[in-house]
Amino acid sequence: MVKNLIRYFKSIHFIKAFLVALAMAIPVLVSIYFFDSLDIGFSIALGAILCAPADVPGSLKHKFYGILTSIVLIFVITLLIGYFNGYLFILIPLLIVLIFTVSYIAVFGFRASLVSLAGLLSLVLAFAYESSEISILQHSLFLALGGVWYLFLTVLTQFVLPQVQTDFLFVELLDKTSEFIKIRGKLLVEKTNRSFLLDQNFKLQIEINELHETIREVILEKRLSSGFSNRTRRQQLIFSRIMEIYELAISNTVDYDKIDSLFEEHQEKIDEFKVLIFEISDRLNHISKVILKEEKLIFQNNFKILLKKIQNHIEIYKDDVGLPASREGTIILLNYKAYQEKQIGNIKDIIRVLNNYSKNDKIREIKDAEQFLTPQDYDVKILKANFSLKSPMFRHSLRLTLTMLIGFMVGYAIEMQQPYWILLTVVVIMRPSYGLTKERTKHRVVGTLIGAAVGVGIVFLTQNLVVYAIIAALSLIIGFSIVKQNYRNGAAFITLYVIFMYALIHPNVLLAIKFRVFDTLIGAALAYIGNYLFWPSWESKNIKEFFIHSIESFSVFLKQIDVLYHEKGDASTTYKLARKEAFLQVGNLNAAYQRFVQEPKSKQDNIAIIYELITICNTYLSSLSSLGMYIRTNETNKAPKEFEIYVKHILSNLEKAMDRLINKESGICLTNEELDMATKNYEEYFQSLAAERDEEIEKGLPISTEMRAKLHETQLVFEQLSWLYNLSESLVKKVKQI
Repeated sequence: MVKNLIRYFKSIHFIKAFLVALAMAIPVLVSIYFFDSLDIGFSIALGAILCAPADVPGSLKHKFYGILTSIVLIFVITLLIGYFNGYLFILIPLLIVLIFTVSYIAVFGFRASLVSLAGLLSLVLAFAYESSEISILQHSLFLALGGVWYLFLTVLTQFVLPQVQTDFLFVELLDKTSEFIKIRGKLLVEKTNRSFLLDQNFKLQIEINELHETIREVILEKRLSSGFSNRTRRQQLIFSRIMEIYELAISNTVDYDKIDSLFEEHQEKIDEFKVLIFEISDRLNHISKVILKEEKLIFQNNFKILLKKIQNHIEIYKDDVGLPASREGTIILLNYKAYQEKQIGNIKDIIRVLNNYSKNDKIREIKDAEQFLTPQDYDVKILKANFSLKSPMFRHSLRLTLTMLIGFMVGYAIEMQQPYWILLTVVVIMRPSYGLTKERTKHRVVGTLIGAAVGVGIVFLTQNLVVYAIIAALSLIIGFSIVKQNYRNGAAFITLYVIFMYALIHPNVLLAIKFRVFDTLIGAALAYIGNYLFWPSWESKNIKEFFIHSIESFSVFLKQIDVLYHEKGDASTTYKLARKEAFLQVGNLNAAYQRFVQEPKSKQDNIAIIYELITICNTYLSSLSSLGMYIRTNETNKAPKEFEIYVKHILSNLEKAMDRLINKESGICLTNEELDMATKNYEEYFQSLAAERDEEIEKGLPISTEMRAKLHETQLVFEQLSWLYNLSESLVKKVKQI
């Protein structure tokens, strides 16, 4: 409990929340003390909090421009709404233009969507302006000043605590990778609940991919802007090792049905692997604690003992089953053991860098680092390309505009105390996808009710304004720091903050609580209904695009694996970029599926088939990664022509699947004769190697390194090619059904 609390205080979420509270408190206190006025300080504080959404993990450059854009938007929108607030015939068209335009900015990506949120929040809160001390122009200028003040604090924090963001991102990545590895261990021995575990892994892949992108942005752009320091070297090496661990886990394609069948009577052989995998997971977790200085770096080398146990079990299995019957199972176990040894090697690399990185002269910068950054494309062409009802973001902008207009009219029609709270609820709840809107609606309502109930209890206990101020400040910090991880609890604390801030200004706090709850319920209902009725963008209509992008990335990745198998040597930058793209596209596909299953049952067209396709795509990525990993990390022989035949047929099937998804008739037609011959040649070659080895065994000869390598390469490469081909066949059949 204490350790979790300490970790919470060290998190970037708490630091950001504290920064927001500081950015708000100082202007208010200065304004009251020096100017004897709350309005100036309140405007500056409001400007600071409105710019906070754009302050998300990433490079300082992107943070700077994101907050700066927010400042400009906030100033312009507040001035326009404030000036025309009394002219309804101008205000309504202005609202339509502003809401649509500002929400449409989100088409440029995640950070742009947060800038858009800042603009929409300022639009709503412009209706709350009631000061008689300062004009609307002055209020707008003070809002901009608050944004500049928050930007200054953000930049200052980055320079004073340069490593906090990076360290916390690494900790999050290590923890999630550790959990991912542990689930892989559970999948080995779980026979009845694998689909649930696989779903957990799909969700983790989404989060891990997002963290990879953020860390790339932070450490690679730091390298490009400020040079290649020793610290940057360490970060890059640790990141590359974590990436390698993750890719190895993905590429560890296990045919669980085959494992269950082969080792049905030898379950203890698999159990030992689970113990080893859990130990690897625990070591990653330990490293995350070391980075946060929660534990001292200790490397208890249990791995040698565990690997020895596994080797003994393999020998026992070989003797119990006997050759040649045990050959397939033995090779599977040996390959799996070799994979675990590579994972252990990566962990040792991380520990060595953490322990003694200053003396490590072998650390090299990432070649062509800038190519691994996902470019921030703000071309006007993107706006034009998405200006259509086919675009989910265009639909969302229309939907949000209409819903907020209805909320605006409802608020004024029934003469609410603070009608803009309805609009505020719509803005923070409504999202492009139905599933996320539904989830946020539920959490927002529950969180508000919890916050209101707690607020009422405190009001009955005390009417002390000092207590109210302390609760408001603490609620703001806690609410902002946990809202991303737990939206319901975050909403509860933010509700408390709003209630007690209002209580400091107006004596009738119970009335404020009543209207806060009432407005939230109206806004939540409007957001939920609006997302369902107004130009809904159901994921079943869009998910084909994600399948197309994933399959296309598989094709590019397989071509690069083919090149690597022929040319040997280190993996090229082109190979690594193809691999990165495949991982990202499958992560996007998994995210789309998670949104899909949150939609109403009536809208979940072909859900069973889509789930099968999701599973095929994830398995396909695993198999591709496994093949690439083996070729990249082992000495391989000359690529046989049979390999080329398989690659040609697999690529053909991938192209057929893409053609089917875009309703295009495929002109590709390859006969199976040469594929059958390639299969026969592979099988005969493996049998000849097996027979040769059997003869050696009869003569009492130990297996040579060359023979072991040939057996492993032939079986693994042929198995992966066969599996990739079968998966591509399944892909073609399944896409015909959606």
